Amino acid sequence: MKLSLCTISFRHHLISLEELAVWAAETGFDGIELWGAHARNLAHDPRRNGAWLADFGLSVPMVSDYLPLDGEVATLLAKTRDLCRLAQVWQAKKIRSFAGTTASAATAPAHVALLVERLRLVCAVAAEHGLSLLIETHPNTLADTLAGTQSLIAAVDHPALKINFDVLHVWEGGDDVLAARQALAPHIAHYHLKNIRSRADLAVFEPGNVYAAAGLRDGMVPLFEGVVDYTGFLPTCGAAEASLEWFGASAFEVLRSDRLAVCACVGNGLRVARQPSPPALALRARH
Repeated sequence: MKLSLCTISFRHHLISLEELAVWAAETGFDGIELWGAHARNLAHDPRRNGAWLADFGLSVPMVSDYLPLDGEVATLLAKTRDLCRLAQVWQAKKIRSFAGTTASAATAPAHVALLVERLRLVCAVAAEHGLSLLIETHPNTLADTLAGTQSLIAAVDHPALKINFDVLHVWEGGDDVLAARQALAPHIAHYHLKNIRSRADLAVFEPGNVYAAAGLRDGMVPLFEGVVDYTGFLPTCGAAEASLEWFGASAFEVLRSDRLAVCACVGNGLRVARQPSPPALALRARH
């Protein structure tokens, strides 16, 4: 399993991508999943790109953003092309978004048809750029349950459409995560890994809370200390790409320990932490 950290974990930290890259390499991560907002804010600096990050022994597997499917088509296409351009700058092969903002069971058929049409347009743009569009399994979207996700895949019917399998949210939707993983396996291109203390704590992951600097973090727990059984799940994933999506406090400590636990669980062994290459070290010294 190739394991990345997410820059969204550091959304309220005063830390540079270079500092994060040095730490990720020294800690043994394989990559850094870029939050779309961070990718856009780095676009002014042409020195920061996928080749630069490769000097640290790291890659960007995915740029994760929020495409406005309900807006004007011209705006959607412009934002999609911009996101694809950013992904190419970072040599990422995947962009991530969500399928709407309402639960699959509560979305009117006409609106489902609209979202499907818009997703097909986005897939076409992604394919033109040599990328896949990953739709995340998430509550209050058309991919909130296994059945909803399967219906969405069938309706869009585009080879560029893939799934970002967020294990906790699949469990939140009421599906067995092992059965859902098996059913969706041909379409899964990435996994998001996080956990929660109990179902009663799930509200901490609602967008209005999780993105707020003063939001609650109670109930967010390290990967192997929550209600989702990753011990049984991770060994079934094979040679997958996944990201540790941590939103809580003590990000460095939790990500470090979770990476070690994942490696032990999937039988990777404990990979030796890497030192950045001489060019990367020189960059660090200059900046």
